[in-house]
Amino acid sequence: MGEATTRFLLYGLLPGWLVPGLADWAMHRRTRIEDTAGTRESLIHALMMAEVGAPIALTLRYEVNPLLLSVQLGAAAVHEATALWDVRTAVHSDREVKPVEQHIHSFLESLPFGGLASLMCLHAGQVRSLLRGGRGDPDAWRLVPRRRPLPAGYLAAVGVAVGVGVLLPYGEELVRCRRAARARKRRARAHRAVLRRVKGS
Repeated sequence: MGEATTRFLLYGLLPGWLVPGLADWAMHRRTRIEDTAGTRESLIHALMMAEVGAPIALTLRYEVNPLLLSVQLGAAAVHEATALWDVRTAVHSDREVKPVEQHIHSFLESLPFGGLASLMCLHAGQVRSLLRGGRGDPDAWRLVPRRRPLPAGYLAAVGVAVGVGVLLPYGEELVRCRRAARARKRRARAHRAVLRRVKGS
C-alpha cells in the first residue's frame, strides 16, 4: 500500500497537478486578465506557485521529518490564504471569474491537502514525532538528504514539466500584464498631453 501511494504521488498527483494549473492560466487569458486585475493578480499567482513549489522541491530532495512536515503544513495554510486574496483581487477588479474557473480553483486548492494527507499517512512516525516536538530525534529539525534519492531522470522530467507547464505560461501572463500596463500609461500620458495643449490654446 505504501509503495502504491508513493507511486500515485510521484506519477499521478504531481504531474496531474499541471492540468488544472494550465486550465486556470487559459481562463485568465480568456477573461483578459491584463485588462482587469493585471500585474497585481499575476504576481499573486507567482506567489502561490512559489508557496507550493518550494515544499515540493524540498520533499523531492530530502527525507520527510518534523521540519519538512512543518514547512509543508505552513505552506499549505499560507497558500490557502493567498488563494482567497487572489479571488478577492480578481472579483474587485471586475474580471469575470466564471463557474468553470471556480471549479478549477477547487482542484488547485484541494490537491495540496490531498498530497500532504497522503504523505503524512506514509510517514505516520514522523507525524507522531512532530506532535512530540521532535524529542529524541536528532534529525527532527534539520534537512536530511534522501537515503534513496529519486532517479535523476525523474527529477529532470519534473523540472521540464514545471518549466513548460508552469513557468512558461505564467511567465507569459506576467509579461502580457506588464505590457498592457505600460500601454495604458502611454495612452494616459498622451491623453494628458492633448488636454494640456487644448487648455493652452
